Amino acid sequence: MQVRSLSIIILFSPAFSPMFYALYLIVGFTDMIDGVVARKTNTVSEFGSKLDTVADFIFVVVCLIKLVPILEVPIWLWVWTGVIAVIKIINLISGFIVEKMFVAEHTVMNKLTGLLLFVLPMTLEFIDLKYSAIVVCAVGTFAAIQEGHYIRTKRFEV
Repeated sequence: MQVRSLSIIILFSPAFSPMFYALYLIVGFTDMIDGVVARKTNTVSEFGSKLDTVADFIFVVVCLIKLVPILEVPIWLWVWTGVIAVIKIINLISGFIVEKMFVAEHTVMNKLTGLLLFVLPMTLEFIDLKYSAIVVCAVGTFAAIQEGHYIRTKRFEV
């Protein structure tokens, strides 16, 4: 978790610089392996899971703060992202109604969406955002709808 606190340092490195990419990759890879390590070492905890979610949120917010001002984001992408966000909010509310707690499912599709979002900044040099975003948003939309279905039918996938 200590390495994941490097998210904040990303704010102080120039976007798309070698330092930005180095920090971005370190934080991203540690995020990908921390759950695996916790399961292998039998140190999984509810607190750790919640802390992971908070760290993920901080990483995403830092990246948005750093990248959105320098990217030309088409209006349709803002709208599509908003739709996905609304679906995810509905899922959180549904999970709270069904489970009496906030539920965020770590489905395979949610993990794939996260991976695609992670890779996206590294592709911007050679794939226009308006093309790569279609793939990410399509997968993200499917993942959000699937997550809502699992929550409402109590079929959770881990």
